[in-house]
Parts: sequence; structure tokens; C-alpha cells
Amino acid sequence: MREELGLEQGQCFVDVAVLAHALHGYELKSERDTLRRLPRQVEVYGAVLDKATLVVSATHLAAALPLLPSWWGVEVATTQQGGDVRLETVREPGANPQQQPRSVARLLWREEAQAILEALGAARGVRGRSREVLFARLLEVLSPPALTAAVCRSLRARTSWGPERAP
Repeated sequence: MREELGLEQGQCFVDVAVLAHALHGYELKSERDTLRRLPRQVEVYGAVLDKATLVVSATHLAAALPLLPSWWGVEVATTQQGGDVRLETVREPGANPQQQPRSVARLLWREEAQAILEALGAARGVRGRSREVLFARLLEVLSPPALTAAVCRSLRARTSWGPERAP
């Protein structure tokens, strides 16, 4: 799991990202939040994530639902007496039909993309080249599910995240 995972070179940050064999992002909206940024988050999350879930207070549920594509999951969070939070599933997340493999690849740092290509024996001709060239080669040699799995492995293996890196 990773809190505040930057997408599309930091255009948006997922509140919580689960980095298993797929990318599942959770956007949290409490009663103190607004839904003003949600349409842009839906757009950016749609380019990168396999699945997305909005965890929302009951006060925002009616306004949030029309803003979400049908593949987004929805959970309503309620604070119980004693401070515990209860989640109620309104809609299970589905597979994202609009994911863009290049946007998934952009989660990688240059060194990570290079290492994946080296491990695949596909780095010849692109060593030392720009991130975008490395990403293009990754898209040539990996299917979208294999790319997502490789990206998740790389993200889980990071020992230091530091500030979000620009291209």
C-alpha cells in the first residue's frame, strides 16, 4: 500500500494505492472535503488505475455518484460511537475499460524502466535513452496486464520514494 501515489507526473495523487498484481486506488472524501476536484481525479485515475474506489461520507454520496463511471466502486464511511469507522459497500469496483498503458508505464522512474527491459532482454538499442523511449519499448514487449504487474513489482520494491520525480 502507498499513500499519496502521484499519477501522470504528479497531476493527481491517489489517497491510498494498493499495489498488488493490479493498481487499485482509493479516493477519500470526508464531510469536510468538497467534490470539486473529483471530475479531474476520475479522468486521471481512469488513465492509470485498474480499479478505483471512492470512499465517501454519506453527505456526499448523492452528488458523487453521477460524477463516477460505472467501473468505480463506492463505499460510504460512517463514524461509529467510539470513533471506529464503518464502511458500507454501495458498488463494487469493476475493471477499468479506459486504462492507458503508457500512463501506467509513467509511474516508473527511468532506472526502473531500464531494469525491467534489462531483465526481459529487451534493452538493446534503448540503453541511456529518455524515459519516453524506454516506455515505448516496454509497451512493445509487454502486454497491458504484464506491464501493470511489472510496474507494481517495481513500486513495491522501492526503498525510497522521495519527492515525485518529473520526467
